[in-house]
Amino acid sequence: METQYQWYPGHMAKAKKEMEESLKLVDVVIELVDARIPFSSKNPDVDKMIKSKPRVLLLNKSDLADDRVTAEFKKYYEDKGITVAVTDCKKGRLDRVMEPVREVCREKIERDKKRGMINRPIRAMVLGIPNVGKSTFINSYAKKACTKTGDRPGVTKGRQWIRLSKELELLDTPGILWPKFEDNAIGRNIAYIGSINDEILNLEELAVNLIDFLHEYYPGNVGERYGIEENGTGAEILPAIAIKKACLKKGGEPDTEKMARLILEDLRSGRLGKVSLERVPFV
Repeated sequence: METQYQWYPGHMAKAKKEMEESLKLVDVVIELVDARIPFSSKNPDVDKMIKSKPRVLLLNKSDLADDRVTAEFKKYYEDKGITVAVTDCKKGRLDRVMEPVREVCREKIERDKKRGMINRPIRAMVLGIPNVGKSTFINSYAKKACTKTGDRPGVTKGRQWIRLSKELELLDTPGILWPKFEDNAIGRNIAYIGSINDEILNLEELAVNLIDFLHEYYPGNVGERYGIEENGTGAEILPAIAIKKACLKKGGEPDTEKMARLILEDLRSGRLGKVSLERVPFV
């Protein structure tokens, strides 16, 4: 039976409540999703919480995603009336963010001008599930380490107001998941990018599924990375990679658990190429 990917620690329920209470303090919501899984990393609870509040959707970590698929997702969400920006916060492409924010807050800016409140900054709430790059995004924008960052889900805790410029203030929030994934594929995609703690996952099963996916959509990536022939299923290829890379247990048996962890690290860092893990839904 396939693993059911679920994870909802108690602190996330508290974070959601705090977020709902804070919405009245902001002018716009900046929602980050991972460009490799824009659909899976988009928390459906956000739509219910923000309602008609102006919003900008950031397809973040675009440097790790398939450019063609990212463009298709951008059009998909724009066709739904959502303002979208494509960002790579580690390489300074944050100039793409401010213009969409101004656009969705145009009415607020004009209203402030009429009231003589020319210097009032736009107040934005930054939302996103764990590990989509919220803290790195904020730090890069502010040009300083104003929030704690890390590659483990749940590093950012509590509420922080961050003044980035005369024009923009950000309210950072912890990353939150939702209580139950309706589709197990969504949970698996989130596990791929590291938004669920690896310690509670079956990493071998996850790596096998990943190899099968890459073989179908990005044939050659696995073979090029690990110097093997991509023959067989993921369950057959995983031990072959372990043997090729001398990732062995005592006695010479392939250490598939350790190799699975290394393969997932390669995916998350981009060493397996620019990979998008889902496609635009046909709905």
